Parts: sequence; structure tokens; C-alpha cells
Amino acid sequence: MKFLNIFSFLFIITAVQSCLSADEDPVKVPPMTGSVINADVGGPTEANQVWIDLSDSKKLVTNKRTDWDLGFYTGDDYRVILNGSIAMAVAKIPNATDINSVKESDVASLKETVQVGTFNAANMQYVDNPNGNFLTQSSGIGTIKENDADNPIYLVNLGRNLADPNSNIAAGSVSLSSDPRGWKKIQILRAPNGYKIRYADLNATNYQEYIITKDTEYNFNFFNLKTGTPANIQPKKKSWDLAFTTFTNEVFTSPGNSAGSYFYADFIITNTTSGVSAYQVTATGSLDQAYNSFKLSNVDPTKLVSNDQRAIGDKWRTTTGTNEVPGAFVYADRFFVLKDAEGFYFKLRFNKMKDPQGNRGHASFEFEPL
Repeated sequence: MKFLNIFSFLFIITAVQSCLSADEDPVKVPPMTGSVINADVGGPTEANQVWIDLSDSKKLVTNKRTDWDLGFYTGDDYRVILNGSIAMAVAKIPNATDINSVKESDVASLKETVQVGTFNAANMQYVDNPNGNFLTQSSGIGTIKENDADNPIYLVNLGRNLADPNSNIAAGSVSLSSDPRGWKKIQILRAPNGYKIRYADLNATNYQEYIITKDTEYNFNFFNLKTGTPANIQPKKKSWDLAFTTFTNEVFTSPGNSAGSYFYADFIITNTTSGVSAYQVTATGSLDQAYNSFKLSNVDPTKLVSNDQRAIGDKWRTTTGTNEVPGAFVYADRFFVLKDAEGFYFKLRFNKMKDPQGNRGHASFEFEPL
């Protein structure tokens, strides 16, 4: 009898261990306490993109903004995004059917309009929809079609190089870019479980080709047209919640009057592709009191923004200031609620965007799980 009891006990232990080892997707546990995160975007040139997972806040992923040009979606659809952090733009080349035959003289007039920051509402067609809804956008690069001949040849404005970090940048100012990175002509086709990209300089008569296989652990697989190589940029799908970056946004001269695409500093995007959402809480009275007393029971799920990656965007700071408080500074009357891809809630408040000497590009925020 005693032998049977021992045998049963060992059997149960073995069964439990077997179940645990077979669980390839364990439940993710949020951090028990909050933290302060310093997002090093590289000072006033803001050369870096910084990707942050609030559930693993000690592991920040950073890349140079010029490390990539195109992002290839890994889901069922075939869509491609531009690197808006370096002000890229793109347009179909009219009547072009052979990438090798396209010459710079064929696109001379197009080059004048395929730009960011021209204060023309029409130039929004040349950039990705800034809300991040790339699957339904009618701008930028269109859906990659099954039939090769249905995929157009595009003129790609590669944006601008990073500014010299050793240049003399006044305190409180930014210098986000320098010389243009040039132009490419591209055509993107479907490949088995991925994409085939053809690319070349404008006057080249022989294109280069690269196959990009969808890695579904990530939202996008990235490619650098300058080096002709893939690039590791975003963390895995559910391993980032928000990112600090420069950003191509839409600017308005007045409510409802668009001035087209414009390049923003000190911007934050949320991972809406993986289901991250957020909203702003405006404090009345003391921000400290409002933030510290905010609990999970205070969350209003109806306010969560899940269809726009700009839910935080530029709402956490101002770059113009007022007569009373001149210059760029973090707003002191608001904080944010974020729901991550796993369904956990956090509250965030931004503390600074400059170092003690007044140099921009040194952001810091604190957060707590709810």
C-alpha cells in the first residue's frame, strides 16, 4: 500500500512536470513594480529609435534611424512600409514597365514633388498613413499583387542622413537631418512566403534582387536599400509597447486644413499592430496627486485608442512653450494609460525631454503596472 502511494505521488509529479515543459507559450507576468526609463534617442540629433517593452523595461532595443528603409509585413497580407523616421517618400513612376529602362531624366519632375515638408496637402500620397493603419492605406507603397506585371515601379526618396552630433546645436533645439540620402527605383513582387525586391540606382541598367522571407515572430522584416541587406529593427511582435522616434506626420495650418507631411522630433508611437492601445488622462489640480491615486478601477476602456499609433505621439511635450515657460518642455497636466498586447494596464508620466544643460533628446518617463 505504501509502495502504491509513493508510486502515485511520483506519477503526479512527473505528469505536472511534463505539462509544464510542454507549455511553449507561458503566461507573461507583468512587473510587480514600476520603473523610470531613460530613452536615449541620441541627444539633439535624435539619431536613435528606442523600442520599449514595459513588462521587460530593462531591455531597451535601439537602432540608428538610417539602419533601415523598408519594412515588409509578415502577416497574411502583402504590404510594405517606409522609414518615416528619416522622411522617406515614394511614388509610382507613370507608364514604367521595365525597371532597367527607367532613367533619372524620366523622373526629374517627380523628384520635385516626392518630398516631405513641402507644405502641400497633396504630398500625403507619398508617405505612409501616419495613423499606422498600413493595411488599408491608399498612400505609400500599394498592396503587392500576385501577378508580377500588376506591381508598379516606384521612385523612392531615401530621405535624409543623420545630422552631425558634433555640430553646434543651441540648447533646446534639434538638428534632425543633413544631406539627402539619394534615390532608388524599386519593384516589389511576391515570393513563396515572402517578397522579392528589385532595386537599383536611377540610371542603372541592371537591377539587384533580394528575397525576403516572412518571419512571423515579428510584425515586419526590415531591409536596407543602401547596403542591400536585411536589418534587425523592432523586437518580436509582443515584445514592445512604445517607441521613441522621429516621425513623418501630417501637419495642419488650422483645424481641418492640412499642410501635408511634416517631420516631427520627440515622437512616440505605440505598437497598434500587436494590439497595444493608450489614452491621455488630463489632471485637474496636482499632477502628482492625480497620478499617484490613479488605480486600475479608474481606467476607462472606452477611451483607449487602438487604431492610431499616435495615441501618445507628441501629446506628452511641447516644442514651442509659452511666454511664462519658454522653450521645449514636458506637459505637467497629463499622464497616459497604456494597455499592452498581453492585456496588462500601465500608467505613464513623462518627466523630462532635456538634460540639465537644456539639450533635447534626453527623454525620461516613469510607469507603474495597474
